[in-house]
Amino acid sequence: MTKQDLRIIYLGTPEFAAESLRALVEGGYNVVAVVTMPDKPAGRGHQVQYSDVKKYALEAGLPILQPEKLKDEAFLEELRSYHADLQIVVAFRMLPEVVWAMPRLGTFNLHASLLPQYRGAAPINWAVMNGDKETGATTFLLKHEIDTGNMILQERIPIGEDENVGSVHDRLMALGASMVTRTVDLIIDCENKGIALPTTPQPELAEMRPAPKIFKEDCEIRFAEKTAEEVHNFVRGLSPYPAAWANLTIHGQQFENVKVYKVEAYPHPLREGKGEVVIPCKEGAVSILELQVPGKKRMDIKSFLNGLHG
Repeated sequence: MTKQDLRIIYLGTPEFAAESLRALVEGGYNVVAVVTMPDKPAGRGHQVQYSDVKKYALEAGLPILQPEKLKDEAFLEELRSYHADLQIVVAFRMLPEVVWAMPRLGTFNLHASLLPQYRGAAPINWAVMNGDKETGATTFLLKHEIDTGNMILQERIPIGEDENVGSVHDRLMALGASMVTRTVDLIIDCENKGIALPTTPQPELAEMRPAPKIFKEDCEIRFAEKTAEEVHNFVRGLSPYPAAWANLTIHGQQFENVKVYKVEAYPHPLREGKGEVVIPCKEGAVSILELQVPGKKRMDIKSFLNGLHG
């Protein structure tokens, strides 16, 4: 069997997933169809927007399936018609067994964490928010419980002390794309040798860190409840998206729903100097370096204060 012989169905939605799809198509793998979320109106004009995976699939001329319900019989019948040998899932949604068990070689998932840690929808954000020094990605076979299947490949990358979730996301996106193609190569090699795919059960750890979906209310910075270092990690774990926010009094003026993109942490109380905005925390203080008030663009603190006093 060659990579041209192996019939792959790819399931994914955001930019993170589009990169792995691109690696497969440009690597000459036989992606026979793509499954992504239905189109949704977005923005002020409610313009219909395609997912990043759909945009790339259109460029590549791939058949696209966009089911509202994954157990819909018409969708399942169409899925069966592609006679896929393997399915690959990257940043999609939870699949029913009737879908993930359909191909003869099963379905594998790429997850952006060092499983079993950070099972859930927002693993990259939570790793940075928790101040972890490293993260990584894992490919694993799907089974009933979400993000619990046997691992195929796992690789680690360091997280920089001041690095935000945007740059960690981009590095993991590139690593993940490489891991997806290498996982497919391993599956093909095992098929050709007539041996079982080598996998490793996920270890059981005493302390498990979940990675649930993040909502707007989860992004509020509670300065009085966190140390300066915790606020620093919280902000960079949400920057640039979805962005931490707070209601702030800046030089005597009240501002609601201010997005905060970058802060510097100090372990001790700090007096506010000219050209600075300093917020005391449970321990220490943070100096705000980049922010965005509603109706304005994102800017560094000196530009913001110049506009405030100009």
